[in-house]
Amino acid sequence: EVRLVESGGGLVQAGGSLRLSCAASGFTFDAYAIGWLRQAPGKEREGVSCISRSGGSTYYADSVKGRFTISRDNAKKTVYLKMNRLNREDTAVYYCAATPVCDTDYLDDYWGQGTKVTVSS
Repeated sequence: EVRLVESGGGLVQAGGSLRLSCAASGFTFDAYAIGWLRQAPGKEREGVSCISRSGGSTYYADSVKGRFTISRDNAKKTVYLKMNRLNREDTAVYYCAATPVCDTDYLDDYWGQGTKVTVSS
């Protein structure tokens, strides 16, 4: 069974930091790129970041570039998203998902359940 489980969300003050984790199981982890996406209340889901299978390539949305860092540990089958200098616009439910290659559609059955991040002013 394919599973992606996010953790690490919570309530943080503006300017603070959080690290999200995405633990995977049930598929060949290092054969897939992993992305982080988010959905804020009343808004469409948007891509935040993606990391290639080996971790050698990373991609970021302009809104988080310079503040967020994506990384992966293939031995632990886990992807991380370190988020610094958080602001209220970062408030959203964050999801991780798998895709063969970054910048292609994420696979339908390869999504986590999400973890909520709330940034207070």
